[in-house]
Amino acid sequence: MIVTCVYVNVKRGDINSFIDATVANHLESVKEPGNLRFDLIQQADDLCRFMIYEAYESEAAATNHKTTAHYLKWRDLVKNFMAEPRHGVKYNIIEPNDSTRW
Repeated sequence: MIVTCVYVNVKRGDINSFIDATVANHLESVKEPGNLRFDLIQQADDLCRFMIYEAYESEAAATNHKTTAHYLKWRDLVKNFMAEPRHGVKYNIIEPNDSTRW
């Protein structure tokens, strides 16, 4: 199992548009085979900063996410909302180590 935390800094005037686009991406991403979690989190003390927490059963499932129509639409839609390029950090899941507990 693999987690990617994607860190995004959004321009202040584009916060609501970014949220709308990312919620739409979330609603489709959670339907993907191998998806365990797909959470959108907004930083409490800086509303321009977000983290997307993506958990997949395998690297293949995570890679497949980047080929889906909803991801490609999201990627193209939000690129101009960002104050700086987004970046992802990959993590290995330690616990829960059984996907049935997700």
